[in-house]
Amino acid sequence: MAAEREASGKGKGASDPQAPPAMDFPQTDSVPPIPSAAPSSPWLSYKEHVARFATRIVDGQKPIRILNAIKWDAQHEERFFKSRFREMPLVTPEAYASIDLGFEPRAKAEEFEEIARDIEAELGPDDDIGRILLATALEYRDVVRMLAARGTPLFHAYSRRLYGSPKDVFPDGKTTLRDLGRLLYGIFSRVDGGRLGGSFERVHDAQTGAAVLGDRFARYFTDDPVRVELDDGILADAAAGSDYVKLRSGARFSDRDLDILEVHEGWVHVATSINGQKQPVAKWLAKGPPRTTTVQEGLAALVELFTFRTYPRRARRLNDRVIAVDKAEDGANFLEVFEWFRTEGYDEQECFDMTKRVFRGGIIEGGGPFTKDACYCKGIVLNFAFIQAAIAQNKSELIPYLFVGKVAHEDVPVLHRHVGDGVVKPPHYLPPMFRDLNALAIWMAFSSFFSRLEADETEKYYERLFARM
Repeated sequence: MAAEREASGKGKGASDPQAPPAMDFPQTDSVPPIPSAAPSSPWLSYKEHVARFATRIVDGQKPIRILNAIKWDAQHEERFFKSRFREMPLVTPEAYASIDLGFEPRAKAEEFEEIARDIEAELGPDDDIGRILLATALEYRDVVRMLAARGTPLFHAYSRRLYGSPKDVFPDGKTTLRDLGRLLYGIFSRVDGGRLGGSFERVHDAQTGAAVLGDRFARYFTDDPVRVELDDGILADAAAGSDYVKLRSGARFSDRDLDILEVHEGWVHVATSINGQKQPVAKWLAKGPPRTTTVQEGLAALVELFTFRTYPRRARRLNDRVIAVDKAEDGANFLEVFEWFRTEGYDEQECFDMTKRVFRGGIIEGGGPFTKDACYCKGIVLNFAFIQAAIAQNKSELIPYLFVGKVAHEDVPVLHRHVGDGVVKPPHYLPPMFRDLNALAIWMAFSSFFSRLEADETEKYYERLFARM
């Protein structure tokens, strides 16, 4: 070893004042063994901490299936129709208890509380991403508690906390969601859809509809396969999953229906799921707790509007659900809400399906509905307001992040802020009008002015004009 050191030191050896002092290295066989000790925890980056909490939340919510937990047995529909719509469905807390949740509620709630405690301990109360994770974990805890209370007043209390109510006030501090519902009810009741365009005959069966949508999704989701499947068990004509869309096997679809499903289920619900799945750190964005429902459902309905694919009867149906939830909250029972839908011109099957949506999980006698259906119209208004405000305040870069995954509005500035440090990746799939915001900006600019006009006086002006025709 000494010879090797001397050879390596030629030209800049021990006499060189800049050279480091020579060191004697022990022979290999003389190296003492490393003493055994308890292994220390490896260093973790901020992104690793976030990713670990996100994974715990995603894994924890896997067995939770809200709609499966509150679905009704087919016998309830059969008995109701057999009674000629006179006898209340016998959906009791005991009937719900027979539906296996797939988890033990107390243990699952405690699991999410433990996650919440760990988030606070490791990330601290002032961490902005930590606050989103904390809110998400505690919401899943409350979902578990809601499902454990199916068929009782407590179910409605949790539903109202998680999804809101028609009594909720918009950001102006005075207008409620039911104010909107009653205003739109008056407008839609006067609209004659037959004068606005062609009829939408349901000429496609579910299998044909699945083939059409499959082709369209293949062109839109160029980097990810999206399946279209048939299913007998869903209540609606269609439902979206993480990378698939289900169509109810017995349903029929018009060309307009398929146009709407393409953008509503595909461009929004499936796209935000896939965008969330592409997040290596912010993995929770792939899943939608109730706090994201208003943005999700409102955005899907708003994209229908921006692409000119929706129509009055569909918009009226969404609005009538708000009124139905409001009626049920105010004490109307299943029969009363069903009969109200009948007076609005829906056929008996539609009346039953829409009334069941309102009362599933809640109290058939009234006073305690499932309030999720109030989210759709509320979401249209709040998403429109978000986009309008972002453009007006020169924050348009935030708008595409409505699609980064399943988000609430308060999350969006935080998520955008964390693109630079790699916690969040920009959204992969965006509808065309959100990739290029120019036309949307003009729409919002004029909308800002329209909202300042005296609507009643403006309508009266044109009423006088039309009267002279």
